[in-house]
Amino acid sequence: MTDAGETAPAAAADNRVFVLILQHPQEKREPRATAAATVAALTKAKLATGLSWPNLPRVLGRPAAPRRWGVLYLGSGQPAAAVPDQQILVIGRDGEPVADPAPILHSLEGIVLLDGTWSQAKTLWWRNPWLLRLHRLVLNPPLPSRLGKFRREPRRDAVSTIEAAALALRHLEPRPDAADTLIRELDRIIAAARRPARQAVRR
Repeated sequence: MTDAGETAPAAAADNRVFVLILQHPQEKREPRATAAATVAALTKAKLATGLSWPNLPRVLGRPAAPRRWGVLYLGSGQPAAAVPDQQILVIGRDGEPVADPAPILHSLEGIVLLDGTWSQAKTLWWRNPWLLRLHRLVLNPPLPSRLGKFRREPRRDAVSTIEAAALALRHLEPRPDAADTLIRELDRIIAAARRPARQAVRR
């Protein structure tokens, strides 16, 4: 049973692009972590908790071609600022946005997200050099993180894992079902975060 104003958990969306989340071990203890909820909301997703893995196939548990995968890149924020009308960019080896990212984006089999604080995500990036073989994707969200009211984000363009997955799938999937399912799950997480405040007021 849910409280008034809340919705029941949505059925998992049948996404085409696989979502692999690498979670820093310390993030697993964070009460407002969203990685597990993201994976539960998608049929093609996996959550791996740790610091390093030898390669993409090992962490996936099956064969995978790095050229068909992208990783949400931490970046400096400058490439996204240079192309304000694009919400997802592909960064080339020269560090600049690819002029025509559509062919790369449409060919992706899966994406990797790094789950943790800014410093924890950087640790995951540097301890897994095989990530450099994947296409680097930079998100340019149109709005600040909706979870920013409950958990501080280091930059305006930093969003929670579930928001990042929703924004990426919105542009990578042929249909909006997966992104919409993640946004509904985000609404449930926000409602749950607000509940203690409402209960405190009633006291």
